Amino acid sequence: MTTALLIVDVQYDFLPGGALGVPAGDEVVAPLVGAARSGRFDVLAASRDAHPADHCSFARQGGPWPPHCVEGTRGAELHPLVTSLPLDVVVDKATTPEIDAYSAFDGTGLAAALKARGVDTVVVVGLATDYCVHASARDARAAGFDVVVPRDPVRAVDVEAGDGERALAELASLGVDVVDRVADAACG
Repeated sequence: MTTALLIVDVQYDFLPGGALGVPAGDEVVAPLVGAARSGRFDVLAASRDAHPADHCSFARQGGPWPPHCVEGTRGAELHPLVTSLPLDVVVDKATTPEIDAYSAFDGTGLAAALKARGVDTVVVVGLATDYCVHASARDARAAGFDVVVPRDPVRAVDVEAGDGERALAELASLGVDVVDRVADAACG
């Protein structure tokens, strides 16, 4: 079994104080970095939003969100502890003005990059449970990977109370293994 750890969107704008800060989003950093440094994963991958300034997801363009993760800004940068990891694959998503993408697999070539490295299991961590983590785990499963989402290194936006838990329940119904801790994720 070849396992990848996929770190989704741990960027300044999604951390508390950022343009679209996820409540307690900074709490994901320690467990996911610890997991990445544990040597239990064969491939380390990360995704990041890299939006143009006129991206369709922004409220001024008719989208639901404030401007965030604009390419070339500090808000778009990955947390420094994530960038300090020996990442094998980094993908940018939602890079064109008219196309939104919550999933790290949407238009990025990530599935092919992981399959080329022999990956069969993807452990998805990061931000946010009810948006980009959910979409990435769903699409990883649809691409034929075994998928694990641990609860300790994910946090939800929870626009509506319980959105994060509903997202995890939906993933479980799709065959994703939802576990309590990243240390509980089955790795090869």
